[in-house]
Amino acid sequence: MNLTPLERAILAAGSGKALAGLLGVTPMAVSYWKVRGIPAHQAIAIERAAGVSRHELRPDIYPTEPTDDDLPA
Repeated sequence: MNLTPLERAILAAGSGKALAGLLGVTPMAVSYWKVRGIPAHQAIAIERAAGVSRHELRPDIYPTEPTDDDLPA
């Protein structure tokens, strides 16, 4: 079964509601992203919260995998 990066983030968080709570958004916002795509400003937050890379979430903005130097300390 091929999951989208957002679906993997939801799975890692436990549910869409749980991911929304980690990100400080509504569950409806997470559901909306499934249709419209993830907002650019949420890619790094999702990466931190769920461990799905920003590159996988938004390859149009982050065309390469981040290095250790790119990640926050």
